[in-house]
Amino acid sequence: MKKKLPATLCVAAAMSLIVGATLTVQANWPQWRGPDRTDLSKETGLLKSWPEGGPKRLWVFEGAGIGYSGPAIVAGKLFTLGAQEDGEHLLAVDIETGKQLWTSKISETLKNGYGDGPRGTPAVDGDKVYALSGRGTVVSANLADGKILWQHTMREFGGKTPGWGYTESVLVDGDKVLCTPGGTNGTVIALDKKTGSTVWQSKDLTDSAHYSSIIAVNHAGKRQYIQRTEKNIFGIAVDDGKLLWSSDFPGRTAVIPTPIYHDSQVYVTAGYGAGCKLVKLSPNNEATEVYANKEMVNHHGGVILLDGHVYGHSDAGGWVCQNFKTGARVWNSQSLGKGAIAYADGKFYCQAENDGTVVLVDASTSGWKENGRFKLEAQSAQRSSRGKVWSHPVITGGRLYLRDQEFISCYDVKAK
Repeated sequence: MKKKLPATLCVAAAMSLIVGATLTVQANWPQWRGPDRTDLSKETGLLKSWPEGGPKRLWVFEGAGIGYSGPAIVAGKLFTLGAQEDGEHLLAVDIETGKQLWTSKISETLKNGYGDGPRGTPAVDGDKVYALSGRGTVVSANLADGKILWQHTMREFGGKTPGWGYTESVLVDGDKVLCTPGGTNGTVIALDKKTGSTVWQSKDLTDSAHYSSIIAVNHAGKRQYIQRTEKNIFGIAVDDGKLLWSSDFPGRTAVIPTPIYHDSQVYVTAGYGAGCKLVKLSPNNEATEVYANKEMVNHHGGVILLDGHVYGHSDAGGWVCQNFKTGARVWNSQSLGKGAIAYADGKFYCQAENDGTVVLVDASTSGWKENGRFKLEAQSAQRSSRGKVWSHPVITGGRLYLRDQEFISCYDVKAK
């Protein structure tokens, strides 16, 4: 006959389960730009202003390795990529303790003058995690222990490593893993997420890979994938990868920010003077340009669509609020240097790439209003002299995660 546990232990065990379940639900950032790739965190109950010096730092993990990969955070674990001495690794960190759980080598290290190592963010799906290295190795691994289940290189699919490496964050959609090898065999490829076998490769488009990541959308009652290359924005069919529509874009050098889809419209922007563009899709996938201008010239800090307006840093004007439908500028501010943007609970989290300063800003069409700022303390001495603080902020589970190379810092931003 089993002995009964003391009441206090039963209560403690129950509370532990409740806390664990709550953490699992709240800390839900399974891929690049969040669950739906919009970079809009659904967090609530966060600090509306920061004390001098910023929010409380909970921990710093110092073993992430070199690179610009962001975090995917699910079920109490943080997953990212980094270059160690022997190559690029996929690794997992406990978000309560900031301690490493496991690490698995996935490829040799990408070498680059702006900083070595991986660029893309892993994607978590069920009990597996998927990732793409800087040199173009895509892998599937066990969530629990990091065991590699299958892997391929983009070369196998006709791809050639872009000048700054493969920076894409893979997309997991249904039973497929999507990525962009580029090249004459087809720009985009879909792999079976269980086996790694090829489902299809998009033969209709053979552009070289650039630096953006695919999004999955439901348009006119049907699902499609939207991606961009240097000169084209396009949609492809989910079942066979056939080209559904395309529209040209005056990209140059590096086309990076993730596309935005809303209300049958696709918005893109890029740096190096390219500007931005909005395309309207008909129910039959006919693409019509709505506008193209240079109000938003976003290099790689990303842009966010919120309540009919696009926000982000523009090389022409600083931090900009832009009307999504018309393309007109609503306001701009030079209150912070160029950098990346994230959103949660009515606020933007803007981080300057030059010195790591993070600012909490009202998400408003009324203008730039700050609610506190601080400078990221854990900054890398290993960062390339040509590199900057380029990993994007992430807010989930009441916490703010920031990375500079080998250092991942976790801050408590939950309102007490």
